[in-house]
Amino acid sequence: MKKDNYISTADLARILGVTRQAIQKQLKDVQNVKIKKVGSSFLYEIDSLPEDMKEKIKKAQKEAAEQVLSLSQKPSKELEFEKELWKAADKLRGNVDPSEYKYIVLGLIFLKYVSDSFYQRKEELEKSTSDPKNALYIKDESARKYYIDSREPYRAKGIFYIPEKARWDYLQKHSMLPDIGKYIDDALEAIENENSSLKGILPKVYSRTHLESHTLAELINLFSKIKFNHDIDKEKDILGMVYEYFLGQFASAEGKRGGEFYTPRTIVRLLVEILEPYEGARIFDPACGSGGMFVQSGEFLRIRKQDPTKISFYGQESNPNTWRLCKMNLAIRGLTGQIEQGNSYYDDKFPDLRADFVLSNPPFNAEWDPQRLSDKDPRLKYGTPPATNANFMWIQHFIYHLAPNGMAGFVMANGALAVGGREGEIRKKIIEDDLIDVIIACPPKLFYNVSLPVSLWFITKNKKNGRFRNRVGETLFIDAREIYTPISRKQNIFTEEQIQKIANTVRAWRGQKEYGEYKDEPGFCKSVTIEEIRKNDYVLTPGRYVGIKPEEDDGIPFEEKMKKLTAELEEYFRQGRKLEEKIRENLKKFKL
Repeated sequence: MKKDNYISTADLARILGVTRQAIQKQLKDVQNVKIKKVGSSFLYEIDSLPEDMKEKIKKAQKEAAEQVLSLSQKPSKELEFEKELWKAADKLRGNVDPSEYKYIVLGLIFLKYVSDSFYQRKEELEKSTSDPKNALYIKDESARKYYIDSREPYRAKGIFYIPEKARWDYLQKHSMLPDIGKYIDDALEAIENENSSLKGILPKVYSRTHLESHTLAELINLFSKIKFNHDIDKEKDILGMVYEYFLGQFASAEGKRGGEFYTPRTIVRLLVEILEPYEGARIFDPACGSGGMFVQSGEFLRIRKQDPTKISFYGQESNPNTWRLCKMNLAIRGLTGQIEQGNSYYDDKFPDLRADFVLSNPPFNAEWDPQRLSDKDPRLKYGTPPATNANFMWIQHFIYHLAPNGMAGFVMANGALAVGGREGEIRKKIIEDDLIDVIIACPPKLFYNVSLPVSLWFITKNKKNGRFRNRVGETLFIDAREIYTPISRKQNIFTEEQIQKIANTVRAWRGQKEYGEYKDEPGFCKSVTIEEIRKNDYVLTPGRYVGIKPEEDDGIPFEEKMKKLTAELEEYFRQGRKLEEKIRENLKKFKL
């Protein structure tokens, strides 16, 4: 069946501005409405719907196309650019599931990126080889053309060589053909053949997609408006920002499943700001998803005028599709890394790696099979976690992969802070080894459509004479549960100011003098000795240590407050007696 000829109940309800139940009620007695069952959902054949509904559907489709056209004529530097682009692309989605659609959209963004990077390098070569004053000047025109069309000048600058049939303008010229999907697949295949690092990564799904060819054409036209300026030094990476924004929107659309491939940007930013990676560092994420930890680490260096290409990235991801998203995400940011596919529990791809930083957001409370590991597995130094929960498998995996001066920052479900039993014993041993540096309790609703409360853990192998002051036997607890900004009913974020408030508190505590002197702040932060943690049964919940925020003094003397409260109470008593008398009078009328 052609999916463009059908519409789901949810999409129809959205277009008509009513509930799904209202749609079902409206169509209950309508004759000859054709319905298809797909999985647990129902699709209505558009041509069989009442005329008024068909008109509204056509109007919505027309508005989507007009929005694409209007976007094509707007400058791409507008503040709401990514949001507008997303709305236009999402309207073109029709009835295709977001989990399928993301590969179609992100693949096209990637294709546009590599084409634009190629075009810019080609233009540079054309100018330099035809300028007699330039060292690359080639007098003979045919030799000049041969050099410009060869692969080496592009690869020497870390730019993918793009064959003619894979270039964006070639696809644009053929975008209105009914088999444009095959043209895109062939383009991606050609890019992979020319660039071995991309082999098996690009999503060659366009000839098999349920999207109609005209919708693919509209997407090509939509992304054609992005004018990319490939400036590695200044990072004017519009397509990279669009790619990241779209990843976040797809994660939101997929709900809980979205968390499997995307960690919200503000959480990653806070982790990176506290760890402060540097040039030459080895960064490892054994549950790397779509690579957000790597991208933000690179961004951290760029902002500080350092070279992000001098970081060595190592990642592992079990989901093959998410692994591909990660490889594309790094490529679109001009970053490279050794990203392996496999399950980190049972098939550690980097057994000998000792990283300067481990950054991760592993699956929370996941089941696993400890019996698949050897009793002598070096990662399980502190004990084997139960099969029902792999949280402390992940934590021990992170510790194992740290260099002698290494630091780890990761997201963890709050249950790990205070759980007892076998996991509690593992946590106790980790604390006694003085590895816990900082614990931050986070506000709710930081993840898309998932309300599970989380905390950020920071582990340091060397508190004595590492990068910062001697912190042996100390742990910093921060309660940031009230520090957030809601952006919707379902989601909260950290603003840049809030990220810096938390990060600067950690920096001051670590003795970084430019951030001032650290002081405990009741209700927010407290530096705690290991002895105090022992007295609290090795529980790491920040609220247990930071206490309660004191009420602000309003300057009114206590006697005056008491006098006012007493007067208010007397007034409530008086009104109560008056109400009681009135009730008694009314009861007398019934002569009971």
